[in-house]
Amino acid sequence: MENNGCCNCANSNVENFCASCGQKKYRRIDRKYLLEELQYTFLHVNKGFLYSIKCIIKNPGKTAKDFLDGHRVNHYKPILLAFLLAGISSFISLKILNLDEVMLNSISNTNQQAAKQQMSDVMNFASNYNSFIMMLFIPLVAFFTKLAFNSKEHNYYEHVIMNTFGQSAYLLMMILVFYPIYFFIKDPGTIILLSFISYLFVPIIMYWFYKNVYTDMSSGSIILRILGIIGLGLIAYFVIIIITVIVIVVINGPGAFLPK
Repeated sequence: MENNGCCNCANSNVENFCASCGQKKYRRIDRKYLLEELQYTFLHVNKGFLYSIKCIIKNPGKTAKDFLDGHRVNHYKPILLAFLLAGISSFISLKILNLDEVMLNSISNTNQQAAKQQMSDVMNFASNYNSFIMMLFIPLVAFFTKLAFNSKEHNYYEHVIMNTFGQSAYLLMMILVFYPIYFFIKDPGTIILLSFISYLFVPIIMYWFYKNVYTDMSSGSIILRILGIIGLGLIAYFVIIIITVIVIVVINGPGAFLPK
């Protein structure tokens, strides 16, 4: 029996979607329904998770700009997308590639056991809360990008969304390019070297990103602003390191970093 009322809000509904709450018109779940759901989940690339990934790979800056300009219906939620990619990246790097063990094994000197234990503690914490840590950095970086691109065109909250797209682009580069390379490399020194090289791609991605967001801005102006963002980021990084060291010393005492 056909149901012309919305099952979610009881609003009269004769179209495919409820005009009040947006829920799709009632349809009984059967084999056809399930097959369509599976096809949409795994194969559909014109809307949702795969669509957003496809657009970010092609041009992350243009994708962010289009989203801010209102082209949002086909996209996955950008904050949730960045969170999921951070989780996928963390799982691959720590559970499949065991990059935390690679970093620890690089400290082979027995006189550095205290530093090795401290690094182990930090990595255990990072592995458990990696996605949350990466997401916490987005509001901070958004503050830096808002300062650097001091324009009335985008407010701070729009910079937060922009940075979720930027972070997603970096994570996709790691997942699709660097992690497959790490998988076939067994030498810890080479992996660490490639890890540092991956960071060198950050300014390149940032330039590509913001050049497509601020299309009227000159290349020189964008490069100067990116250098400013990186400078602010390095200052914030060292401040965080100093605070972390102080906290460790307060908890474990002045000899926390001395060899045992």
